[in-house]
Amino acid sequence: MRPINLIEPITEYKWYQIQHWPLLMLAFRPMFLCAAIWSVLSIALWAAMLAGVLSWRADTPATLWHAHEMIFAFAGAVATGFLLTAAQNWTNVPSVSGYKLGLLVVIWCLTRAIFFVQPNLVWLVLMGQLAFWLAAIAYLSTMLLRAKSKNNYIFIFILAALCTFNSLFLLLIEQGDFALARSFSQLAVLMFMLLIGVIGGRVIPFFTARGLALDTQVRTPKLDRLLLWISLFGVAGFVLSDVFKLSLNPGYLLGLAALLHLTRSVLWFKRKVLSVPLLWSLHLGYALGAIGLLLLAVSFFNPIIAFTDALHLITLGGIGLLIIAMMARVSLGHTGRPLQVRRSISIAFIAVALAAICRAFLPSLINPHLAWLYSAALWCAGFTLFVRYYFTVLTQKRVDGRRG
Repeated sequence: MRPINLIEPITEYKWYQIQHWPLLMLAFRPMFLCAAIWSVLSIALWAAMLAGVLSWRADTPATLWHAHEMIFAFAGAVATGFLLTAAQNWTNVPSVSGYKLGLLVVIWCLTRAIFFVQPNLVWLVLMGQLAFWLAAIAYLSTMLLRAKSKNNYIFIFILAALCTFNSLFLLLIEQGDFALARSFSQLAVLMFMLLIGVIGGRVIPFFTARGLALDTQVRTPKLDRLLLWISLFGVAGFVLSDVFKLSLNPGYLLGLAALLHLTRSVLWFKRKVLSVPLLWSLHLGYALGAIGLLLLAVSFFNPIIAFTDALHLITLGGIGLLIIAMMARVSLGHTGRPLQVRRSISIAFIAVALAAICRAFLPSLINPHLAWLYSAALWCAGFTLFVRYYFTVLTQKRVDGRRG
């Protein structure tokens, strides 16, 4: 990956000159920060509902609000923040910043508030989500098309698919078809696994080689292409079986995709990774996502594996742990700081990993309700530690004084 072309150091600026706010220099800054804060608040609210401390009075089931906010809002914000930042690396085309980025963040935040305070105003939430996704897709597409970065066009397709699933999810809620809406949230999880497959295949071997000072990085181009196509067919199979109710079993393709993920995980692993928190967290998150996908595939053949438990191993372990690990690494690198984390961040990684394990496996051993609360507490602890340290990192200038 090429480093971002940084412009000259910025001079002093007035508070009202939004284009010079460090927080709005690049998309990763506000998107990572807002997503991390919201992940703590939304899971805390969800735990309060589970514990009976907070009541949910709306036509929309609270479970669907929870699914929407963690998949489409939290994970969606991190994905767009990462891609809009990385695209500047890939293309050398300046990314969105300043007023335009600020407006994107305001839309995202207002939509979160509306959906929680007035959850029955689904049409307004839909408008907010559409505005966010379409603006992000437009910014990303402009950069990639302008640079003719054909290898990265797939990310336009993935964001467009997530936007479509999100819109259908909300439209189905508005129509009261909650079961089908849930299917589209599950489809979005599979699409995020596809996204992880593409991004993970690029950055995990690269970060591992850089972090361990290796002469070369592991490259598996044929395996990467095979995984991409199998994942696409797996998503299509899930659509046909769960949405269109055809007598197809997507478990075969999803299981094969999981095995390919696990194969890459083994090929990428080096023992020295265990001594570097920014690396073991990425490797563990990727492995947990692959294991979750494998268990999800098995659930189509054997009811002893609960579909929702396997899905949560993907969302908390695969998506959640990878997100916090990636945010930790990217935030340091793109603010000019050394790629080393404090012990508190290592603890945060462990807490999120344990949250995934508790949610996926404890319900079969203890009271499920209690297992969910343990998982929520661990998740909140992990992301609170992240916000506590990275708030300063994300809101202050680069340490070298340059813009970015």
